[in-house]
Amino acid sequence: MKNIIQPLLERCSFPDGPVNCAVSGGADSMALLALASSAGLEVTAIHVDHGIRPDSSKEADTVSAAAERFGAQFESRSVSVDVGPNLEERARQARYSILPEKVLTGHTADDQAETILLALLRGSAWQGMGGIEPTTSRPILQLRRSETEELCSSLGITTVSDPSNNDPQFRRNRIRHELLPLLCDIADRDLVPVLVRQSELFRDGSEFISEEAKQINPTDTKAIENAPRIIAREAIRNWIWETRGDDHPPDLATINRVLDVAFLESLATDIGKGWRVARTDRVLRIEKPDPI
Repeated sequence: MKNIIQPLLERCSFPDGPVNCAVSGGADSMALLALASSAGLEVTAIHVDHGIRPDSSKEADTVSAAAERFGAQFESRSVSVDVGPNLEERARQARYSILPEKVLTGHTADDQAETILLALLRGSAWQGMGGIEPTTSRPILQLRRSETEELCSSLGITTVSDPSNNDPQFRRNRIRHELLPLLCDIADRDLVPVLVRQSELFRDGSEFISEEAKQINPTDTKAIENAPRIIAREAIRNWIWETRGDDHPPDLATINRVLDVAFLESLATDIGKGWRVARTDRVLRIEKPDPI
């Protein structure tokens, strides 16, 4: 077993100390469990039952058996998710709401590539193109999905197949099963490493731009005018996001309208939900919506 696991462990980034692992029963999370245990860590495998599939209790039993095999503790937690629109995202949010804040997940390089393509299809700014942030909470992010599947097969680990992973109503599944294979075929090579490298470049650029934007006063139109456009956009983006306290940053169209105000091309602009950005002389201000 050591000959199989050790080369993979050398490419993982596990934190020190006791760890909680989110384990659905799929090959990625089962490989995470096996690798974390083999790294000598004190592991607790946490399985979340969303109550969506009739066999969900059997999936918990499968994870429990694997945890016992690898000397890990096991916890089963439940959430209620109604079937309906945006099921995948709502299930993800519900899952993370009951998992510990510091939990290890089984994201792989293939997940990273899919995330980047998702961001591209959404028209995300360069921040979104950085994909999944590599941290010790995603210790197997450098591994491929084929490697986690091979590891489980080699160790005789029973895995759970989630039918929803093949459901074409979920955009990520179409990217995984249709778009990415098509792109690889057109390029005549495996594009996952290419996309992963691109995400690294975007994250490096994001870090630099973020630091530069912190040096700018976003309410000072002269400072905005003198800054490189990409830095000015970041300063405006963060100003609006922090002031409104939204879950997501403003989109590019909103940011560009605010830049028009800063560049004296308009006096004010709506930034959504009743909020406005207006200019007085050379100063921008955000106006709250009128109370109802």
